[in-house]
Amino acid sequence: MTEKNRKKEIKWDKLDNTANVFPVIAGESMTNVYRISVTLQEEIRQELLQEALERVLPWFDVFCVRIRYGVFWYYFETNQKTAPVVKQEYRYPCQFISPNRNRNYLFRVNYYGARINLEVFHVLTDGMGGITFLRELTYQYLRLSHTELQEKLGDGLCSDTSLNREDSYLKNYKKSHKKGYKTARAFQVKGEKLRPLELGVMHGYMSIVDLKQVCKSYGVSINEYLTAAFLWSIYQECLHGSPSERPISSCVPVNLRPYFNSITMKNFFVIVSAVFHPQKERYTFAEVARIVAESLRSQINQEHLENLFAYNVSNEKNFILRAVPLFIKNIAIRYVYHTSARANTTTVTNIGNIQVKEEYQEYIRDFSAMLSMSEGQNIKGTICSYRDTLVFTISSNLADVSVQRGFFRRLAEDGLAVKIETNGVYSE
Repeated sequence: MTEKNRKKEIKWDKLDNTANVFPVIAGESMTNVYRISVTLQEEIRQELLQEALERVLPWFDVFCVRIRYGVFWYYFETNQKTAPVVKQEYRYPCQFISPNRNRNYLFRVNYYGARINLEVFHVLTDGMGGITFLRELTYQYLRLSHTELQEKLGDGLCSDTSLNREDSYLKNYKKSHKKGYKTARAFQVKGEKLRPLELGVMHGYMSIVDLKQVCKSYGVSINEYLTAAFLWSIYQECLHGSPSERPISSCVPVNLRPYFNSITMKNFFVIVSAVFHPQKERYTFAEVARIVAESLRSQINQEHLENLFAYNVSNEKNFILRAVPLFIKNIAIRYVYHTSARANTTTVTNIGNIQVKEEYQEYIRDFSAMLSMSEGQNIKGTICSYRDTLVFTISSNLADVSVQRGFFRRLAEDGLAVKIETNGVYSE
C-alpha cells in the first residue's frame, strides 16, 4: 500500500501553547495566515501540483488535521477528507482560510505562473514548519515533472525532514511568573486603507554579499540592519524625524529550535521587540541601527527566551484555569490579546536562508514569504533568502506607500542595488 493511499486513523491532538490564541482571534479582517512561496524555472502544471500534494500530505500529520471545539480547549482531529483542491491564484494573499470551503484543512496551496504558494493558518505551525512542508511538496512536484529526478532520487521524504509533533513549549518549560508580553502602546502607522481583503505586496531583491558588507560597516547583523531600516523609514515618513511620545516598536519572532535542540513541526517561537523611542530632535541612521541592535541583543538569549514562553505555559498548566470552560477562556484570551496587540508598531520576521538539496537547486529560482495584517499593525516586513539573493517583502493594507519607498531609499543610500516587484495593487 502506498503512503498516498493509506487509510487515516482518527487521532486527536492538543494545540501547542502559542496556537491556542489563533482560533480565538482569527477572522476575515485578521486572518493569522502567512504565505511562503517558491518560484521555479518553469510554469506550474496544476494536475502535477495536485498529485504532488496528494502524495506528500499523508506524511505530515501536523497538516492533516481539522480543528474542533471542545468543552475546555480547541483540539485537532485527523482530517479524513482528500487533500484540498489546488487552484490557480485568483484573489489577494493571506486571506482567511474557511475550513468549510477547504475540506476542513487549515492550509491552502495555489499557483501563479511559475510560483507555488503555501498559505498556512498559524494554528498549525510557524514558518519553519511551513518551509519543511513546502520544500517536500516542491521536491515531489519536480520529481513528477522531471522523470530523471524520480529515477535518481526515488519517491520518499528527505532523510533530514522532521515529522516530529512534540509540544516543545511544554517539554522545555521551567516555572516562571514573569509576564511575557508588553502592554504599553507603541506608535501606530495609520492612513487610508485599501479596499476590504486587498493586500498590497512589495518585494525587494538584493545581493546577500553586498548586504553583508553594508551590515559590517554598521557593526550589525542582517536581521538587525533590515529591522532598523524598516523602523527608520517609519520614523522618517510618519514622524518626519520628530520626537514621539510613543516608541516605534517591531515584533521580531525568534525560532526557538536552535536554543532548545528541538525538531518539532509545531509552532515553537517567541516574540521579542526591537524598540526605538525617538526622544530627541534628530537621529542618524547609524544611531538607530545601534539602538535596534542593542535592543535585540539584550533579549535574544536562552534565559530570556525561556522566560517569555514560561509565563504562557504556566497559565496553560494552572489547574484552575484548565477547568474554566472554553467560551470563558476565549473572552480572557481576547482581552489579553487586545491589551497587548498595540504594544508594537509592526512586525519584521526573518524566515532565514532556505536550504535546498543540490539535485533540485537548478530548478528553483527563489523563495519569498509574507504576513497578513493584525490589530494595530497595518504594515509588516518579511525576510527570506535563497542561495545568493535575499528578498525583503513588505505587506500592507494601506494605500500610501511612503514607508515602502523610504525603506528601499534607505537601502539605496547605503549602496545596495534593489530590484523591486509588486502585486499590482498600487498601480490600479
